[in-house]
Amino acid sequence: MVPLLLVLHRSRFHLKQQQLQILGASLNGPLLIHQQSLFTLRHFCFTHNDFQGSPSDHSLSSSSPTHSVVRTVCALVCQSYYHQHTHFRSRPPKLNLSIDSELLSPEQAITVVASLASEAGSMVALSFFYWAIEYVKFRHFMRLYIVLAKSLIQNGNLEKAHELMQCMVKNFAEIGKLSEAVNMVIAMQSQGLFPSTWTFNCILRVATEMGLVELAESVFDEMCERGVCPDSFSFKLMIVGFCRMGRVSEVNRWLSSMLEGGFLVDNATCTLIISVLCEKRCENRALWLLNKMMEMGFTPNVINFTCLINGLCRRGSIKQAFEFLEEMVKKGWKPNVYTHTALIDGLCKKGWTEKAFRLFLKLVRSDAYKPNVHTYTAMITGYCKEEKLNRAEMLLTRMHEQELVPNANTYTMLIDGHCKVGNFNRAFELMDTMSKEGFTPNICTLNAIIDGLTKKGRAQEAYKLLKWGLKGGLYADGVTYTILISESCKQEDTRQALGFFNKMVKLGMTPDIYSYTTLIAAFCRQKRIKESERIFNDTVRIGLVPTRETYTSMICGYCRDGNASMAVKFFQRMSEQGCAPDSLTYGALISGLCKESKLDDARALYDTMMDKGLSPCEVTRLTIAYEYCKKDEPSTAMVVLDRLDKKLWIRTVNSLIRKLCSESEVDMAALFLHKLLDEDQNLDRVILEAFLTACYDNKKYALVSDMSERISKGIG
Repeated sequence: MVPLLLVLHRSRFHLKQQQLQILGASLNGPLLIHQQSLFTLRHFCFTHNDFQGSPSDHSLSSSSPTHSVVRTVCALVCQSYYHQHTHFRSRPPKLNLSIDSELLSPEQAITVVASLASEAGSMVALSFFYWAIEYVKFRHFMRLYIVLAKSLIQNGNLEKAHELMQCMVKNFAEIGKLSEAVNMVIAMQSQGLFPSTWTFNCILRVATEMGLVELAESVFDEMCERGVCPDSFSFKLMIVGFCRMGRVSEVNRWLSSMLEGGFLVDNATCTLIISVLCEKRCENRALWLLNKMMEMGFTPNVINFTCLINGLCRRGSIKQAFEFLEEMVKKGWKPNVYTHTALIDGLCKKGWTEKAFRLFLKLVRSDAYKPNVHTYTAMITGYCKEEKLNRAEMLLTRMHEQELVPNANTYTMLIDGHCKVGNFNRAFELMDTMSKEGFTPNICTLNAIIDGLTKKGRAQEAYKLLKWGLKGGLYADGVTYTILISESCKQEDTRQALGFFNKMVKLGMTPDIYSYTTLIAAFCRQKRIKESERIFNDTVRIGLVPTRETYTSMICGYCRDGNASMAVKFFQRMSEQGCAPDSLTYGALISGLCKESKLDDARALYDTMMDKGLSPCEVTRLTIAYEYCKKDEPSTAMVVLDRLDKKLWIRTVNSLIRKLCSESEVDMAALFLHKLLDEDQNLDRVILEAFLTACYDNKKYALVSDMSERISKGIG
């Protein structure tokens, strides 16, 4: 077969002078093509009758001169393009070219697109371009985009030039060169292609999907500086980007800017924002957002309402959730099964299973909606939490009767419930049933059994089960390691606990504050306060917020270590961080201060605790009263105890008398015993026997006589 270029007779084509120069638009300046390489492509494709055979018959040769390769490729592109139906198409057709891409260099591709754009039109050039970028060496060759874009601009086809720039942005983002592509898009303004909102939005979309929100912000600013007005989609892209990263403060900032600009989000974006805000415990902000947008004309749908109701229920704001439900119904929206499921789940988590079950029955009797698997699972979870396993099992049976297939979560919740009460035989039966129904027990199922076994003192069985699960292809998750850490700490094996903790971190899991607190408490119990301090500082450094239990553990540790001053500092730090101490926290610090004979400070803390309505535990009550007795200030001890209600007062005084008797402080014990008789004639016989025994042992016979007389008069 004679090559195509040899049958092209030079005299058959009349070339214009302007065809002698083809714009390459490369960094090296215009690319000049020899006059022999120029031909009228469209004329050739439609009128050259001497051309016979298929494109595959005219292969490229690596030894051919550049202009011959370019001419051949151009001819093949035109033939393929015009053999397809191209009329009224906004996008060029996909070419069927039998060209070996390895024989065409990127520089030759530049010449091809420039020639095609000049001689055959923008759509033909674009067709070749889309064929070329299917190959890596062309797809990531920026000069190819620049040359074609400049050619399109010269042809006045700005729409396709913008489309080309967007294509460049997406392709270069694949190889981590998004910034370079963005810079080139902006630089094209000097060639007459002013970036449009459409193009900027494409960049914002790519950047936010890649998590490059800082780059997206700079592009948004550039967009405004160049006078390109962002639209609602621009703001939406920024908001969605920050939502995906869970950065609530930025979501709020961009949302406020969007609303100030008079734009509204769509329903899907609204649902996403509400979900993120609720997940970050910002339900009030979500409520404000929805109300604000409704004032501006936004029409929420049932999914938006349900999402917010679900968030309120997860926070425990059940009353507010039902109020919002009423508002939803007033606006004409009927709650669906998902709305009711969210409410049922919220009620169960609050411990109000009977109220949840009434709502559940309402769904059962409804003609419009019936409980689904998630509804049943929420109800079963609630009953398992309250150890009402018979009712939970009844619901499981009901599911089967309704031909609803329980899912893995349903079985896991039931298994967890049985494990909590120590019914492991039934737990393993359910796991077998789960497997038979096609649900392979997952790591959550295994965690439920392992946690139950360890809490029932059957740690070795738990380890065997875990080993079996891991051998079967399961992977331990954060919960698994937290259980193992907790069990190791309970066994005072801090070395093993640290081993599990470090392995957890090594595997890329992020320990939660509970894991850190468990380790801190274990080291504090062993009076290894330096290790506790290090772990506490690591907790703060990585951004976790210490809980009341974390601070209480540290305070207990310092008090055990005889360092009440540091315990006081942590107590103050706790309050400054907005973490309210409970009776255990107060009790730990009061005991530490008493141990160091700082009774005035302990008394002040005790009074503050009582003023806040917190009830001190018996250890705290007894400790502070006994310390005043040791200082020979029984009257002060009585004043401290007088703030207690009668029941607690009697119990504490009984304990104090017993302790004083054991310490041979019978005179002081007699004072409290007489006070006790003033309040309650029904004297505990055990306490009386302890007092009389101590009196005889210490030869305090007069006290025995006085007490016997007092009791006789009381009986009489």
